[in-house]
Amino acid sequence: PIIGKVHVGYFPGEKLVGLSKLNRLVGHFAKRPQVQERLTVQIAKGLEEALGTQDVAVYIEADHLCVAARGVKDTKSSTVTSFFGGRFRQAEERQAFLEALK
Repeated sequence: PIIGKVHVGYFPGEKLVGLSKLNRLVGHFAKRPQVQERLTVQIAKGLEEALGTQDVAVYIEADHLCVAARGVKDTKSSTVTSFFGGRFRQAEERQAFLEALK
């Protein structure tokens, strides 16, 4: 299992969605056995489809229990993955999103 936070951002096109819809979409993909890299892309592509825009960003920071409990037994590391589509590929927009995470 992995334990962490998923941050999502988007520039609305024609559609706006409630916050609970974003949580449901993340939960839908996160509840199955998963690798973090694939989870990041699945959430982003799901957002693109649901929102009708490519202007989405997904940032996941998580602790992996397999790293903490087995092998190296590192309890202090975390893994970060991200996806930036559409306008978020522009450095200025991407930086603004990342700054908002702090």
